Amino acid sequence: MSTAREHSEARLLVPSLMFIALVVAAVASLGTPLITSVATTFHVSLDSAQWTLTIALLSGAVATPVLGRLGAGPHRRATILATLAVVVAGSALTVLPLPFAWLLVGRAAQGVGLGLTALMMGVARDHLPEGRSAATIALISVVSIIGAGVGYPLAGLLTEFGGVRAAYGLGLFVTAIAFLAAWRSMPVAPEGRSAHVDVGGALVLAGGLFLVLFLASETSLWGHHLAVAVVLAIVAVLLLCVWTASELRSKTPLVDVRAVRHPAVAGANIAMFVGGIGMYLLLTLITRYAQTPHSAGYGFGLTTLVAGLVLVPFSVLGFVAGKLTPRVRERIDAPLLLAGSAVVVGGGFVLFAAARSNLAELFVAMGVLGFGVGSFSAAMPGVILAVTPKSETSSAMSFNYVVRSVGYSLGSAIGGLVLADGTDTGHIFPNDGAYTTAALVGVAAMAITTMTSLALARQRSPETNPTAAPTGAPSQGRAGRVDDRLAGRAAARTRTKRSRQVGTSRTSTT
Repeated sequence: MSTAREHSEARLLVPSLMFIALVVAAVASLGTPLITSVATTFHVSLDSAQWTLTIALLSGAVATPVLGRLGAGPHRRATILATLAVVVAGSALTVLPLPFAWLLVGRAAQGVGLGLTALMMGVARDHLPEGRSAATIALISVVSIIGAGVGYPLAGLLTEFGGVRAAYGLGLFVTAIAFLAAWRSMPVAPEGRSAHVDVGGALVLAGGLFLVLFLASETSLWGHHLAVAVVLAIVAVLLLCVWTASELRSKTPLVDVRAVRHPAVAGANIAMFVGGIGMYLLLTLITRYAQTPHSAGYGFGLTTLVAGLVLVPFSVLGFVAGKLTPRVRERIDAPLLLAGSAVVVGGGFVLFAAARSNLAELFVAMGVLGFGVGSFSAAMPGVILAVTPKSETSSAMSFNYVVRSVGYSLGSAIGGLVLADGTDTGHIFPNDGAYTTAALVGVAAMAITTMTSLALARQRSPETNPTAAPTGAPSQGRAGRVDDRLAGRAAARTRTKRSRQVGTSRTSTT
């Protein structure tokens, strides 16, 4: 009976990992298409309603490194279930007829689920065969991106017919299913893991990340209260510096900063940061352009529902790219795939800048973006996990997702600032040319991402085995090979000494 249950859990594992990663991403992104409806339903300003998205991103960024460390320990199953329970409780708060403040509390609880993506990768790497774990990890990374494309049209449809509570009800339904799936399928972590969490380091990191994401989301603060924004930015930098210093001294760091300094990991995180700025910038540009009314002289005046459908090509082609990338990865090194994916996303910016006179062109640009983002996301884990022990998978990938969250937030903020600068006094909507300017900024971001990825590909030393990048344990470096040679020589000397002793013993007996 126990064996039958184990087989059942193994069969459910991969679908569960994919489903949980998709659900937490989709639920956290529900704030975007519902901002206007929330403002109307709760009688708050659009700026206040914007916090239903911002607070989810903030809580996710803060929770991700903590969950990553807990997920690297022996209590990973309990951590996953407890986190999903928090997400379900938060989803219930968004549905109940409570004041706006409770809605924000619920959205913050939902955002905590974003930290589960890295844990899903850790489970896949520990409990699946190498070949299958590579493809599964790549798809987990992809569905964590395209979840927004799945949630947008469904949220728009439910809002159209049942109001904002119905849309949030969808979140409650799917998170409850995700909890049950995790309860049935999540295995316990391998033995011998440590789960000590540096609480002080976690609080300092949380403060630094909160300020960074807050400054990125509150773009109006830079225009109206520049001195306050600068002071907060300095405090954020100081907090992150203090956190880095404490992590380097700690025997049980929240994030292994020394591993993050590895050229492969550092290069991947830089590419993720700059690339994330560009990717999210184009996503917000296209959706905002599609919803701009005709009275502005451009745009298509789409409703929330129809605008959500514009994201369908993004999700479909992103998933296709995620399926293809592991196969391509057998022939092309991961950093080169990152560079190629960045070029594809840059091509989406060029398409948007040059051709956006009809809706079909927006669909094409969104499809190109989805394919580029999908392949980039699928290739990224291979670069990092090639030099990361299995026990540190969750922690290493959680740091990468924090970097991604900051990049996405800055991408959204940069887009807002460029469009605000292109809005004439007395006008509500920016000039059409402001979108072209923002697109050129995105092209520059993807060019930097491409060059960073190419530099990473050139600098990859013989110590990293590309064929083992997505799945295997970290390969040894020069120091490791020297140690092996020394160990081999020591073993040879020991064998020689033993043989001499045996020979002496035989002579004495004779």
